[in-house]
Amino acid sequence: MKTIQGPGLFLAQYVSDEAPFDSLPTLAEWAANLGFKGVQIPTWDERLFDLKQAAEDLAYCRSIQDTLGEHGLVITELSTHLQGQLVAVHPVYDSLFDGFAPTHLHGNPDARQAWAVDQVKLAAQASRNLGLKAVATFSGALLWPFLYPWPQRPAGLVEAGFEELAKRWLPILDVYEEAGIDLCYEIHPGEDLHDGATFERFLKATNHHPRCCILFDPSHFLLQQLDYLAFLDHFRDRIRMFHVKDAEFNPTALQGVYGGYESWIERAGRFRSLGDGQVDFKGIFSRLAQYDFDGWAVIEWECALKHPEQGAAEGARFVDEHIIRVTDRAFDDFADAGVDDAGNRRLLGLKG
Repeated sequence: MKTIQGPGLFLAQYVSDEAPFDSLPTLAEWAANLGFKGVQIPTWDERLFDLKQAAEDLAYCRSIQDTLGEHGLVITELSTHLQGQLVAVHPVYDSLFDGFAPTHLHGNPDARQAWAVDQVKLAAQASRNLGLKAVATFSGALLWPFLYPWPQRPAGLVEAGFEELAKRWLPILDVYEEAGIDLCYEIHPGEDLHDGATFERFLKATNHHPRCCILFDPSHFLLQQLDYLAFLDHFRDRIRMFHVKDAEFNPTALQGVYGGYESWIERAGRFRSLGDGQVDFKGIFSRLAQYDFDGWAVIEWECALKHPEQGAAEGARFVDEHIIRVTDRAFDDFADAGVDDAGNRRLLGLKG
């Protein structure tokens, strides 16, 4: 068994134009003072990180590592969530997702997609240069407008959607195979990969590509009322990343899973800071230890109520307290009588 690394912090929700959140050195100092040991870096925010330079320049990568190392931090993984979203966008969402790309690509879906594909590929090379093992991303979605089967979906629509999704991602996955990096899709509403069944469809469509992996975030499963502990059992060989995020689901007479178009604070299902929700983290950390997960426990803070700085401070302690230092011996070793092959055979009623 292996002990999970952590706590780590996903920086995406903390970057701003105000100190200390406006640069990597000051963010690193702030995070380290809270007890974090690693940071997950969003690759779309040039205030923190230049993805293209990291893919091409080892000296730049060393400078990033040195900046973090001055505060006792390392990079846990790189994130390409926003770029991955743009690999597959249904036209109904074109204007909404333009904000995920540079301004000069707005209104040009084909150019935007080509840019996104290049970005995700660059993250493979950058991760190799940084000595990392995995990259986080979203799958994007062609089928999300057809999630609920009313009106009835035409025969073959879902199959065609996953065939196209795999066609777009397979060349990217091959780049990751060449680089020796796992590509971890966050299973997330709004993506075509939003639960176990859709991931299995994608896995089949990509011929079970060895680099097609999972970023496990239980908050999204709780809000869908999916058995996230059984999900860990089922996909344990594909889970390479872990976002530690809490959530709660409190259905009422007026709303349930779909939320009635209410704001996050008024929804039956909403994200919460660690420890304030309903996710069984003791069960999750136990299973990850049992299954030899050797990655990072990375906090992704999203909460409708609590201030992010309080969420980070409490979250670092929460993760630290939940990480299981795995044992190197069995609890009943004190009663071990040693190995006696002849004695074992006698106990089994065997001769010789």
